[in-house]
Amino acid sequence: MNTFVKNAFGLAAAVLVLLGVNKISDNALITMPNYDTTVTTAENRPVASLKDLNDSIVDIAEKTNPSVVTITTEKTSEVRYMDPFSMFFGRPGQQQGETKEYVRRGLGSGVIVSEEGYVLTNNHVIDDTDEIKVRLFNGDEVTAELVGTDPMTDIAVLKIDVDNLPAVTMGNSDEAKVGSFVLAIGSPLSEDLAHTVSFGIVSARGRSLNDLTAYGDYIQTDAAINPGNSGGALIDMNGELVGINSAIASRSGGNDGIGFAIPINLAKRIMDDLIEDGAVSRGYLGIYTAGEVDQTMAQALGIGNNRGIIVGRVEEDGPADKAGLKEDDIIASVNGERVVSWDAFRTKIASMKPDTKVEFGIIRDGKEREITVTLGERDEDNLIADSKKVEDIDEKLGFGITELTSDMKRQLRLTNDVSGVVVNRIEESSNAYERGLRKNDVITAVKKSTVETIDEFYKEVQKSVDNGDKAILLTIERNNMKQFIAFRL
Repeated sequence: MNTFVKNAFGLAAAVLVLLGVNKISDNALITMPNYDTTVTTAENRPVASLKDLNDSIVDIAEKTNPSVVTITTEKTSEVRYMDPFSMFFGRPGQQQGETKEYVRRGLGSGVIVSEEGYVLTNNHVIDDTDEIKVRLFNGDEVTAELVGTDPMTDIAVLKIDVDNLPAVTMGNSDEAKVGSFVLAIGSPLSEDLAHTVSFGIVSARGRSLNDLTAYGDYIQTDAAINPGNSGGALIDMNGELVGINSAIASRSGGNDGIGFAIPINLAKRIMDDLIEDGAVSRGYLGIYTAGEVDQTMAQALGIGNNRGIIVGRVEEDGPADKAGLKEDDIIASVNGERVVSWDAFRTKIASMKPDTKVEFGIIRDGKEREITVTLGERDEDNLIADSKKVEDIDEKLGFGITELTSDMKRQLRLTNDVSGVVVNRIEESSNAYERGLRKNDVITAVKKSTVETIDEFYKEVQKSVDNGDKAILLTIERNNMKQFIAFRL
């Protein structure tokens, strides 16, 4: 943040003190010019009033808004309908069960991130569509080419063939600290509201949305985000792109002040892979966690105020095993940065390239040490990363699952040694529900094979499906009591 904005923010805060101001759903390079110091601008204007802060925000909005685009999609499908007159009266020339074309239209946002025409957006904005169109700031509409998608992070890359595109400067999302001012730009609710700018702060960092994506580490913001903002820009006070707006948490379906954006550092990493290789490669460590170290756990282990994750299992001949990581090790840091949660940890590892050397700070038998691991490559095929496969399995089971986080353990009053996945939704018409499975049950094993992650759960279920099993046995934890539930597939 430049000196001017910092000073203006300080003035704004002082004035406020004097005045006594005490659904998860839908929703880049303009170079900042070198200001001529002989002219009074937002860069060199003396800080004299709140108007200076206002003018700086206006300047940023004017420079970045042209980089944000409106994305419209169409999906054509055939539907069969019955004509009631033909059914009862046999109208001549009208056949029963005729098919008719139905066009489903979608709306979202995107950000121009290079003069070559690359546009970043969300995968869910363009998923399962026949046609993608991009409307520019000047009103021109062009057809977009789909370069690639990554459902695991909800990122998609488009390309448009237009000259002299206004591309936004990509910033460093690691520098978007809690409390920093940000602008959200997109097309909420309808095309008529394209290029809407809303203002807020970074509310939190490192949020996980496991029912939307496998890897997250989202930026939370209170800048107004609504359906249609998905894929739009989150801009910092340097006028740089720090996030791709992706989802909201809402009881009303609209903005409740809790929105989420994918950090641009993660989005750029995914975009580069899709452009260069047509697929995303992810770092692979080969461990499973036995839990997170909170304050109580740290006291019980006698490790002071250290935080981190406990290694529950090390895959034989995996990268972690070859480097010497062992069961019960506590991973406290990655490349010098503190480990705060399992979700953030696994996202950080997955965001790194295979063959990357990573320095882990660990605690073993109460003593600190460092271990260097060369990451392998995660085999997404073995993780059932295909979202369509997951949807098919969920439909067959009649329920969905999410990861068991430390927050959920506290909410469900589970002991720290419990690991597994949590039932986050279940159809009351399903056989699993009839047999006693309920929302918030923790599934610890499938057919007595321990499952600690979403990937392990789906792999075990897929084995049963492939074997032609007619029923499946789950081991669950409810109210700190172990139970078995068997139901028909």
